Amino acid sequence: MTRSRPDRPTAEDYVRFLPPERRALARGPATSEHWTWRDHRVRLLRHRDAAAPARVLLVHGAGGYSEALWPVAAQSLEAGLDLTAVDLPLYGDTRSPDRGAVRYDDWVHLLQDLVAAEDDGRPLLLLGASMGGMLALEAAVGAHSVAGVLVTCLLDPADAATRARLTRLGPLAGPGRALSAVPLPRLLDRLPLPIAQIAPLARMSRDPALGALCARDPRGGGGRVPLGFLRSYLGYHHRGPEQVRVPVVLAHPARDTWTPPELSERVLARVTGPTRAVRLDECGHFPLEEPGLTALVAEIRRLAGIATSDAR
Repeated sequence: MTRSRPDRPTAEDYVRFLPPERRALARGPATSEHWTWRDHRVRLLRHRDAAAPARVLLVHGAGGYSEALWPVAAQSLEAGLDLTAVDLPLYGDTRSPDRGAVRYDDWVHLLQDLVAAEDDGRPLLLLGASMGGMLALEAAVGAHSVAGVLVTCLLDPADAATRARLTRLGPLAGPGRALSAVPLPRLLDRLPLPIAQIAPLARMSRDPALGALCARDPRGGGGRVPLGFLRSYLGYHHRGPEQVRVPVVLAHPARDTWTPPELSERVLARVTGPTRAVRLDECGHFPLEEPGLTALVAEIRRLAGIATSDAR
């Protein structure tokens, strides 16, 4: 991984927020690779294990990226899985030819294509964090390699209560979905907006220091996204809950003050396939606390067991 600089936090800066007994896995070997998608140079962080019976693909949300979430995702290695984390355009070390043109639809199509391109015959588990939960459901629809989805949140911007929680605007975000359909001048849609001024990143974690780290990290919450991306997200019609057929596990942080569990549980009720809901005790939105973190690993192990059993 890259060496830390004051203006460029790395995975190690996030590792220190883990319980001490869980830091070794997060500090294990990982390789950085790149995959080209529509002229985007997409960064993939990996722990490869050709002998692993199943693979995991980590999907981040707003304010996150592969290295920031690696400390949590790496705990899945305890279950003997092959792990990949992706940096979606505008985040991490992915490079885009035109940042101002990136839209939420690009995230959906990129993930769908990545799932197809990486298919090696082994069952794949999608691990979606925060806003990445709904993305994981979208990517799972019709993907033969996806055997299960585990998410920490299911945040549908079509829901007014969810919109009120996602941004600093609170209830004033209510009309945001209707306004997202109003045509704007191209230059205005390209306007880069600071993520930390839009989203209440102080609620990212129960630990204020972690929230502050996320908010200043230029590859995560300290970065900027174009207004058009935000508008495309607010106006996107998610079909994943009604169309996904593989098992979906909602492992929601029980002490999440940013996006309460009830918001995600309402979306889970729309899923037509097998579902399971658990709450991660003592965990905030960024699930690093015990005993919830151990429960999260147990759910990943359980889902992997179902996936590999079905694949036989």
